[in-house]
Amino acid sequence: MTSKFQPIGVFDSGYGGLTILKEFLNDLPGYDFIYLGDNARAPYGSRSFEVVYEYTLQAVNKLFEMDCPLVILACNTASAKALRNIQQNDLPKMDPERRVLGVIRPAVESIGKYTRNGHVGILGTVGTVLSDSYPIELKKWAGESVFQTTQEACPMWVPLVENNEMDTPGAEYFVSKNIASLLAADPEIDAIILGCTHYPLLLPVIEKFVPEGVQLLEQGKVVSAKLVEYLNRHPAMDEKLSKSGLVKYYTTENVEVFEKNATNFIGKIIRSEKLILK
Repeated sequence: MTSKFQPIGVFDSGYGGLTILKEFLNDLPGYDFIYLGDNARAPYGSRSFEVVYEYTLQAVNKLFEMDCPLVILACNTASAKALRNIQQNDLPKMDPERRVLGVIRPAVESIGKYTRNGHVGILGTVGTVLSDSYPIELKKWAGESVFQTTQEACPMWVPLVENNEMDTPGAEYFVSKNIASLLAADPEIDAIILGCTHYPLLLPVIEKFVPEGVQLLEQGKVVSAKLVEYLNRHPAMDEKLSKSGLVKYYTTENVEVFEKNATNFIGKIIRSEKLILK
């Protein structure tokens, strides 16, 4: 075990990645973590590929500067629009010994446990849906004919969560509308990937409108289980990571605002520091 503080970096455009971090803390309680939320420039969902890539690369660079050997992009939009470029083009030049992982592949690798007939629905931000990352990764992983995917962009879901409007008629209206649209496009869907880290906070509403027999894949639990597997398979990386149970939180936005809203996502009061990405 290293004595130097070398945490796992967890990056998100805002708050949603805290739902992923929450599962990491449950499954890897002895490890050190840094959470970085780019709240000042959120949301990423409607931004171009170029802008998301630029912002995500800045965050990865910052987390590397903070001695993170491993960075998780706990953001579907960043995973969809930036991860591949960073892995293939930037990482070999920045530091080939470090790793950057995303949240899309773990969900893809797990969906077979949720569907019986191969008809999979994906609920996500506009950016994630436009990227086609889930269908592309499913084809790569399983081949052309195994899964039939149908996507539905849910542009109002993140604002509902971030404005703490989860228990309102507005939330029920938009959630029911998007789920109905998804299932109308393919009535045979029997598994739905919640392709945004904000969506677990809408789960009680989502469950009201998802028919019985349709399974919901929550990313947090799946991504966390895959991270545990990854560290078991890569002992050299695991040895680099410091393990004192320390978690540090950083935001690019006002600290008081971040701390107040973060409580809804991670379920406890936290303290944070502000930093600038550039």
